[in-house]
Amino acid sequence: MRTVCCFSIVVIFVGPLAALAQETVTVRPREIGDVLTNPGMGFMTFQRFNGDALNEGKKWTEGYPIVYQAFDRSLANQKHPMTSLAYFRVYWKFIEPVQGEYRWDLIDKALETAGSRKQTLLLRIAPYGTGADNDVPDWYRAMVGKEDKPPEAKWRTNPEDPRYVQHFGGMVRALGARYDGHPMLESVDLSIVGAWGEGAGSERLTQKTREALVDSYLEAFKKTNLVMLLTDEKTNRYGLSKWDVGWRVDCLGDMGGFSPTWCHMCDLYPQQIINCGMTNAWKKAPVTLEVCWVMQTWRDNGWDIDYIIEQSLKWHISSFNAKSSPVPDEWWPAVNRWLTRMGYRFVLRKFTYPSRVTAGGKLAFTSWWENRGVAPCYHPFRLSLRLLNPADKRILVSDADLRSWLPGDNLYDGTVVVPADTPEGSYDLQIGVLDERFDEPDVKLAIEGRRPDGWYNLGKIGVQR
Repeated sequence: MRTVCCFSIVVIFVGPLAALAQETVTVRPREIGDVLTNPGMGFMTFQRFNGDALNEGKKWTEGYPIVYQAFDRSLANQKHPMTSLAYFRVYWKFIEPVQGEYRWDLIDKALETAGSRKQTLLLRIAPYGTGADNDVPDWYRAMVGKEDKPPEAKWRTNPEDPRYVQHFGGMVRALGARYDGHPMLESVDLSIVGAWGEGAGSERLTQKTREALVDSYLEAFKKTNLVMLLTDEKTNRYGLSKWDVGWRVDCLGDMGGFSPTWCHMCDLYPQQIINCGMTNAWKKAPVTLEVCWVMQTWRDNGWDIDYIIEQSLKWHISSFNAKSSPVPDEWWPAVNRWLTRMGYRFVLRKFTYPSRVTAGGKLAFTSWWENRGVAPCYHPFRLSLRLLNPADKRILVSDADLRSWLPGDNLYDGTVVVPADTPEGSYDLQIGVLDERFDEPDVKLAIEGRRPDGWYNLGKIGVQR
């Protein structure tokens, strides 16, 4: 056996190909420290898309139909990381303005726009907000009567009224029937009660109502990832008992903005993650966190960005909503460090393969990978090899399940079949991680050697017939 470092691999063939003694080629790629924009992880845009202008100052918009900006064909984001994710949060009243008639066009356009900007869409349909123009739908208000505040001030209608499960839950089921498994839909927030859909008062629900509302999502979405708001033990544990759900919170970074003696980061989230049974949920579904106010608020209050980042990494964050507001200039080094650990980050440490194979035969290989991120990926990406020379190319898809590659070391030894009609000759052997639909690399690896088409060179391999 011989060891070859990086990608400078040369296999010299002497005499007839079939007469060569079999050799094993060992490749040890060099790791890189670049920020990688990969599917399903990193920062996200909010009510906006790559290339759009950010919110000004400390303001943001949410809950209303997206106001689309003129697009100049540039995907660059000023003072905000490039992203693979866009987030759309909209109130129920805009999705179902007339009973049983849904404005799917609002979601269709968001999904289409996200796809055109190299993003996928996270979605929440909140039952209501707190203002005069973001109540439940007018037809539902007319049906159930005036606002019913007690016992929870952030409830605007009583969820124990069976019509709430019937109509809000019915909208959720219709949503799932139309969009579950949509390739541009990244995840759906499991939103059931409370202002902005954040779940305030969910602990007061009867178990019957709790289960009915949660089940409306669990039964409607079998393919698209579901993310629960971190609300209360009964609701979160029930969701986890039925399905692999992720979790999110909407006030990451609060270090005392509501009270000098209490904050989300120290007095709620660490305890709630454990008490609600969400400690290990990240192994199967994503953790996606949202800024409290905007990052400039953190900066103005003197809050410790490094502490906030480290806590989020400890909680296995995959994605972060900064509300399409600027990153403070002096925090870019910290944010870039954050982005090199958020989500998954695959480093190929070692790969071995035979120097020659037979058309119609098997190409067996071994590989050692390190996931340098804090979470797995949650998509069925396809680890693939490619044989390429000027006259031919063949893509060989392995059966590796990258969703099982948790942080740390991962071994995968696989075998792929070389098509029987592959012409004899010398080929470049390449590796890539493809999405579930197209035979094109979709995931950047944290190693040197990436080609313009997204594949990584491993070395030479001979094919004989």
